[in-house]
Amino acid sequence: MAIPELIAFADEALAPLPHRRIDFDDSAAAEPLRPGFEARGWLSERLVWMLLEEPPPDAPDIPVEEVPYGDVHELRVAWHFEDFPTLDPSDYLVQASRVAKRLGSRVFTVREQGTPVAYAQLDRIGDAAEVAQVFVRADRRGRGIGTAITHAAIAAAAHAEPVWIVADDAGRPKELYQRLGFRPAWTATEFLRLP
Repeated sequence: MAIPELIAFADEALAPLPHRRIDFDDSAAAEPLRPGFEARGWLSERLVWMLLEEPPPDAPDIPVEEVPYGDVHELRVAWHFEDFPTLDPSDYLVQASRVAKRLGSRVFTVREQGTPVAYAQLDRIGDAAEVAQVFVRADRRGRGIGTAITHAAIAAAAHAEPVWIVADDAGRPKELYQRLGFRPAWTATEFLRLP
């Protein structure tokens, strides 16, 4: 399908929603389309799916605790504004909460002086698990907190097979996840048109 056909299909399939998103499981197929989508105002992101293949090294000595989903709401809002500074996250966060509840997601946080400064979310689907989200406040990065919180999520997925994590193919977290035993399995591309 050509770009106009893909957009028309997305418009029809996602008609009740204010945004549009088209995912390609094969980045090689998406790459030639990237300039055309971007010229039409769509955002594009290459995502690397990584499979846990080795046990992670020892975690840093940073306390991590499991908490209810809502305890890290402010961090979810902060993450959203890092990626989409002008877009109200309210509707998205309500929907994400519903999905997490259906998946039985588990949430882990690191606190400083009682305030969460980082979180990770672990989702289970059947026998598999995905470390679905890892976020550290910008002013707390580079201190081992991301390593500690990802390590806690991996430990919580101890009996899952396989265990996945997804990272921006060009981003720094990919390197962190590789140090923790994840290996790239494939690269996908996501095209997104904001409301």
